[in-house]
Formats: sequence, structure tokens, C-alpha cells
Amino acid sequence: MKSRPAAVIFILVTVTLDILAMGLIIPVLPKLILDFLGGEMTNAAKWSARFAVVFALMQFLFSPWLGVLSDRFGRRPIILLSNLGLGLDYIVMAMAPTLNWLFLGRIISGITTSSIPTAMAYIADVTPKEKRAGAFGLIGVAFGIGFTFGPAIGGLAGDINPRLAFWIAAGLSLANWLWGYFFVPESLSREQRKAFELRRANPVGSLTLLRSHHELWRLTTIQFLAYLSHNVFSVWALYAIYRYKWSQGMIGISLMIVGIVTAVVSGGLTGRMVARFGEKRTLYIGQFFGASGMVLAGLAKTGAWLLASIPIISLWNISMPAAQSMMTHRVSEREQGELQGALQSMRSITFIIGPWVFLRIFGWFIDAKNPIHLPGAPYFLAGALLFTAMLMATRVEQPEIRSVSMGPVPDVVAPESIPSAAIAPIVDSQEKT
Repeated sequence: MKSRPAAVIFILVTVTLDILAMGLIIPVLPKLILDFLGGEMTNAAKWSARFAVVFALMQFLFSPWLGVLSDRFGRRPIILLSNLGLGLDYIVMAMAPTLNWLFLGRIISGITTSSIPTAMAYIADVTPKEKRAGAFGLIGVAFGIGFTFGPAIGGLAGDINPRLAFWIAAGLSLANWLWGYFFVPESLSREQRKAFELRRANPVGSLTLLRSHHELWRLTTIQFLAYLSHNVFSVWALYAIYRYKWSQGMIGISLMIVGIVTAVVSGGLTGRMVARFGEKRTLYIGQFFGASGMVLAGLAKTGAWLLASIPIISLWNISMPAAQSMMTHRVSEREQGELQGALQSMRSITFIIGPWVFLRIFGWFIDAKNPIHLPGAPYFLAGALLFTAMLMATRVEQPEIRSVSMGPVPDVVAPESIPSAAIAPIVDSQEKT
């Protein structure tokens, strides 16, 4: 790569457009499921869990393949195929005549959603080790921008017609494919590519890499708890509808606030925190704030208090890039794609477990038949999991990193510095807060 900062901007635009498209459907998918089920909330919670589980199951099965293929053929073709597949899939979901067709669309989404872990490998390709935490934080900026505009526009479009958001998402994904085709260069040189091995693409076998080093395994366990906690946001829309009677537009605005704060924290704070406190301290400081914010969200009796919890929860975002960077230090440069594929498989396992657990807990605690009424229970569980991860993070060893001259990469990229194509025209959390 002749210009590494430019390469990072290219991939950030790609991720931003991808998250914009995903963010658009976050406020409207629960409402569309409710419409198909005649407005029955408890049944909608069960179906929402099924949608989340099948999406995660497809990612678990296919992410290792895509990670290994990116190590063999490069990152660019995987990103392009993902974006094209997503664009076509959103068209299928926009035209879905029944709930089963919508369910089929979610299966396809799980198969084709691969650009995020591949983008992580792309960042690792073009960034010196000592700057990776800050660079991974820029992915948080892309998430923040995507989830600032995506859910807001999706919610407003959903107030007109829930299917309109899917059409807009399809247009953005196909525009993303064109952007990648013309502007995103390849990041992995032919000399660094690794021969394809079937055993590495096995979704269960791929997790073996995560156990290859005891510190890598400890970080994997910490990330597992964090990813599992993150799935509490699968309850966000139904929780807001049930407890605060929010409209789709208000849900979209709340997620827009999440996106703004996420972008500010990820882009403006992560690099500075790592530079001052190191990756290890940044990891457990972020998890402390995340746990505290979850408890506040569960206690929130009004929508205003729920909104007040967002900045506290969003400080959690400084921990994710720190953990991601610490993990990349413990594998070779030729295994970055495999690592990201394995992490995505691990995260997919939490996507299979998490939404089911949190949505079923939510459904149980709001059911009039049960003696305890506690709609905030999912957030209390998420807070407990994050607090456990924080305690584990205090025992992680911080590796020594030798500086490698590979060209400068900006520690901070302000949202306004990303090309305007990334923010026109307007997700999870945000899938992903």
C-alpha cells in the first residue's frame, strides 16, 4: 500500500456504508415482525430471537471460510462479494410477502455479512502493531456514523412504510459494492498470502487458533463475555416500545444518539486512552463503564433515564479495540484473516445464545402470568457479565510491542473527515449498539 492512511479511509468508508445499511433496518424489523404476527408482543419476542439465532448461526458456519479465503485470495474480493450479496438480500426482504420469506432473507444476510471481520484483517494488514488499537477504534467511528444516520432514517422511513427502509438499505449496499470495486485496493500482498487448508475453515476447528496461547485464550474468554453482553441490544426496540411507548421514529433517534456518542468515544478517546494508560487498563476501564451503564438502563423508569445511560454504556467502546489489538499481537501476520474469522465465529456463538437468552428473559419478566415484573432484567444480566469480564481483564499480561516503521496511521479520525460519500444520504447499534 503506497498510502496507508488513505487505505484506512477507504476501508472506513466501506464499513460506514455497510453499517448504514444494517442500521436502517434495526428500528423497523421488530415492527415488521409484529405486523406479521398481528401485534402480539410476547410472540414477537420469540420470533425476534429466532431471527437473531439464524443470523448468527449462518455467520458461525461461514465466517471461518471467508476469513481463510481472505488469507488466500486477499481481502478485497471477500468484501465485494459481501456487499453485493447484502444488497440483493435486502431486496428480497423488502419484497417478502410472508414472515417465512423475511426469515429466509435473514438467513442470506447471515451468510453474506462478512465485510466487518474482513475489514478488521484489512486494518491489521496496513497498520503497525503499536497503532492497531487506535486504528481499530476508527472502525468504531465507522460504526458510530453508520448507527447515527442509519437507524434515524430507518425509523423515519418506517413511520411511512417499514419496507421502505429495506429498499434504502439495498441501495446503500449496492452503492458500497460500487465504491469498493472502484476505490478499495487490496491490502494483502501475494507474498503474505497463505495456502488454503480445509481444517482452518472448519467453524469449530477455527476456534483452535484462539487456544494456541494462554493469554490469547484469556482474551477470547473476556471478549466472549463482552460480545454476549452486547446482545442485550436485541431487546432495545421491544424494550422501548413496551416500557416507554416509543414510536419507530423515537427508537431511531435514540440509536442515532448511540451512534454519535460511539463515534466520539471510539474516534476521539480510544487512541488517547491507549497512549496514556495502555491497552490493558483501557480494556477494563471501558468494561467498568459498560457494566455501570447497563445497570442504569435496567433501572430507568423513564425514557429520559434510558437516554442518560447511553453515554455511560458507550464508554465501553474503548475496550473493544484494545482487546482486538492485544489479540493481533499474539498471531503472525499471515494469520490475521484466520484470527478475525475465528473471532467472528466466536462472536456468532454469542449471537446464537445472546438474543435468545435476553429476549426470552425479557418476555418472561413482562409476562402477566409470572409473579415478578422486571423488564430491566436483561440489562442487569448484561451488567453482571461485563463486570465479570472486567475482573478477568485485570489479570491479562500486556505484551511488549516493538515499533515497526510502516508509515503513519492517524490515531484519530473525526467523523467529519470521512468522505461525504460515507454519510450520504442519510447501524446494530447500534447492531452493531
